[in-house]
Amino acid sequence: MNNVVEIPVWLLVIGGLLAAIGILDRLLMPSVRWYLRRRLNRVIDSLNDRLQLSIQPFKLTRRKVMIDRLTHDPRVMGAIAAYAKSENMPPEVAAKMAERYAREIVPSFSASAYFGFAIRASKFLATAMYRVRIGFSDDDALRNVDPDSTVIFVMNHRSNMDYVLVTYLVAERSALSYAVGEWARVWPLQQLIRAMGGYFIRRKSRNQLYRKVLARYVQLATEAGVTQAIFPEGRLSRDGLLGEPKLGLLSYILGDFNPETSRNVVFIPVGLNYDRVLEDRVLTAPTIDGKRKFRFQPSAFLRFMARQMWLRITGKFYRNGYACVSFGHPISLTEFMETHPRAEMTEVIESLGAELMTRIGHVVPVLPVSLVSTVLLKANRPINMLELKSRCHQTWQDLSARGIYSHVPHEDEDYAVEVGLRMLTLRHMVIEADGKFALAPEHTHIVQYYANAIAHHFADDQQATTT
Repeated sequence: MNNVVEIPVWLLVIGGLLAAIGILDRLLMPSVRWYLRRRLNRVIDSLNDRLQLSIQPFKLTRRKVMIDRLTHDPRVMGAIAAYAKSENMPPEVAAKMAERYAREIVPSFSASAYFGFAIRASKFLATAMYRVRIGFSDDDALRNVDPDSTVIFVMNHRSNMDYVLVTYLVAERSALSYAVGEWARVWPLQQLIRAMGGYFIRRKSRNQLYRKVLARYVQLATEAGVTQAIFPEGRLSRDGLLGEPKLGLLSYILGDFNPETSRNVVFIPVGLNYDRVLEDRVLTAPTIDGKRKFRFQPSAFLRFMARQMWLRITGKFYRNGYACVSFGHPISLTEFMETHPRAEMTEVIESLGAELMTRIGHVVPVLPVSLVSTVLLKANRPINMLELKSRCHQTWQDLSARGIYSHVPHEDEDYAVEVGLRMLTLRHMVIEADGKFALAPEHTHIVQYYANAIAHHFADDQQATTT
């Protein structure tokens, strides 16, 4: 009993470390976790008091718990069995596939990352790159939205800056959960987007099991009241025009919706426009095979940032004009479905998609660059400053008469024309000769891209001219 046992020093050190870890895990860590959880709950309560739309408990659920809940959802398990049978594979293999899809989709929202970093970062980036403005906003209708409803912001997709801009501008309303494409699945962007509550989707996937897992996640989030933001067009606009709505996410939302028992869903149309889209040359670049894909290139991004820093240092930096966001009149899904009582669900989804795109198009703001580009293209010849301003003034009056919002800096139309023209001349898209302004032939397609941003506002005029 009293014999001396000798052990090596390294073994004693390891034993001491393991004992210390055990003490921390059993005695101290529960207290630390309790303190951090209590502090987090206080932060969430404080945020919910300030926000118009509260952060729902669903969004705060631990990611592992949410993955297990999604994987073992009865409808997903039914899809697993059906997929295993159709593909002639063991159910265990199909279940592993479903779990992998769930891990890919489910976010890991962090209130501290969203409100402590993302909001500040989005504000810094947005205001550093643009003069940010809020255009038309139906404030009364937005204030009257039932806070117990699921609010979904639906917007046109002009730039990858859309995420940054809208996150910043709705920071006082709620925390948004974005449906993000596969382009963002790169380190460390993927981790940041997950922490902000974004979920990834494979837009072109035809795998039925994947689509069922995605559909159930969207439905569960919608049922739980998670505020979301989606792009009905499904991708960035390549030509600047509003695209046809992709109905995938809308079909998931409506597929499980019951007007009598489900939580109401309210869609808020959002229209965005920029005096300069940072990716405009990439988006409008012609290709040999007719396919164009936006891919994140670190080298191009670093060159862009280095150039911006150099311009700031040399005092030659100009922000990229104005970025403007407008909020339209909300659409209540319950009320919308009441107006289609006997329609098939497919017809309801198509009608809703068309109505959303119409309302989004109506609130897309008219900015100086888009207007000047439109006027120069319609003139189709060199024009002097006086004629340019006259045509712009007339166009503004026509748009205003139809209730279309135009952002006129300092409420000075002459100044607005000069701002738009300066943006185009600085980028060598418009050239001046003998006091007249004309489009540079090699850049006409980019000028057309900016004019297309508001082309839908003139669709009735084109139809009248045709008839």
